Amino acid sequence: MKTLQPEDYLPRPAIIKEIITENSQIKTFVLSFANPEQNTDFSYQPGQFMMVSIPHCGEAPISFSSTPARKEMIRLSVRKAGKLTSALHELQAGAIIGLRGPYGKPFPMDYLAKRDLLFVAGGIGLAPLCSVINSCLFNPDYHGRISILYGSRTPEDIAFMGEINFWRQNPDVKCLLTVDQGTSDWHGATGVVTTLFSQTEINPEQQTAIICGPPMMIKAVISELNEMGFGDDDIITTMERHMKCGVGVCRHCHMDGKLVCVDGPVFSLRQLKELDVMEIK
Repeated sequence: MKTLQPEDYLPRPAIIKEIITENSQIKTFVLSFANPEQNTDFSYQPGQFMMVSIPHCGEAPISFSSTPARKEMIRLSVRKAGKLTSALHELQAGAIIGLRGPYGKPFPMDYLAKRDLLFVAGGIGLAPLCSVINSCLFNPDYHGRISILYGSRTPEDIAFMGEINFWRQNPDVKCLLTVDQGTSDWHGATGVVTTLFSQTEINPEQQTAIICGPPMMIKAVISELNEMGFGDDDIITTMERHMKCGVGVCRHCHMDGKLVCVDGPVFSLRQLKELDVMEIK
């Protein structure tokens, strides 16, 4: 573990430049630090997160949904779920919030750059995968194929349509959507996200699967990928635990001897099998 510095505990003021309403429960906040020098020096990797704070409302970890390749912006996508996130959703452009980080172990981008990628996401789980997907697309050395399978509860719950429309313009990207409950004007797939496996090319020898979403979805996807022949090193997911500090001090996010804020949130299935993790059992 790194030696902690004062900045690991002190939030830096950041200005909300833009707010994008993804759906009724998710908003994406485009941010920059109030101190211009901090914007110049700041860097992060896909899969990492920031501790976001508002005075008197607390602090919570939020994953990056932006790509480090576009240094002019930080995007954090937030689902309204509690006191802090509800307060965030009430803010307007120009408001100041606190940012601390980046923290966490990122996705293994050097390894992924050599593979075809299969992304499987549900709900807000697409947010951190946006960072990985766009990092690959902005990397001139990445020439693999990308498949994106995204599930939502209803058509109205589909988020990140701006990103989805951008991906669908790329001939090397296949992006499929499904909803649990369709409507009269929904003409896409209906069913859980694993029903989309039959509509895309699956090749465990050449693909790495990256999963993010609700625990039950992760469990179901991992089970099917195992049956298809994916190796434990080529199934990668993210774990959620309640975090207080983000730097491995409070130990609120412990997971069978590991700390999600330091050892994760990104884990391979091989790593998870070495732990007692309910999400994969």
